[in-house]
Amino acid sequence: MLSMLNRRCFCTVASRPWLFVGLGNPGDKYKGTRHNVGFELIDAFAESQGISINTVHCKAIFGEGFVGEVPVFLAKPQTYMNLSGESIGPLAAYYKLPLNRVIVFHDDMDLPTGVLRLHHKGGHRSHNGLKSVISHFRGNNEFPRLRIGIGRPPGQMDPKAFLLQKFNATAQERDSKTS
Repeated sequence: MLSMLNRRCFCTVASRPWLFVGLGNPGDKYKGTRHNVGFELIDAFAESQGISINTVHCKAIFGEGFVGEVPVFLAKPQTYMNLSGESIGPLAAYYKLPLNRVIVFHDDMDLPTGVLRLHHKGGHRSHNGLKSVISHFRGNNEFPRLRIGIGRPPGQMDPKAFLLQKFNATAQERDSKTS
């Protein structure tokens, strides 16, 4: 996954910064849940690049560093998933970033567990976190997003309960093989 981001995102000559934002819910209660895979991917990326995420900025846990010579900002909004735009909108504005330099990492039930899809733009696909982000970008949905597959709920299980459920050992093992 990290090599895919490096190929697709850091192949530009200019050293303009990127903002990577992982969607999730704050607090230990939500750690390890399907809905927090955006946070977990930001953490994994930060660790792989030696970037500390240890400050608070624009309602997000925040870090900054470099991938090669390219500056990157990493953020995990602490507003809860459905209000993520309250953090991401001000962050992008503060750094005067065009939306094509903001990548949002989010869970996606329409993809099998562990499958990643990078899209240059798109709608919210009924994802409330993305709805909030698009709203705070004044309706503009032309920003890249990394969809992280979490699979569909089994049987008749309520999708909201599924999102807030922790991954089982089999799913975690499968996910670690895709990283």
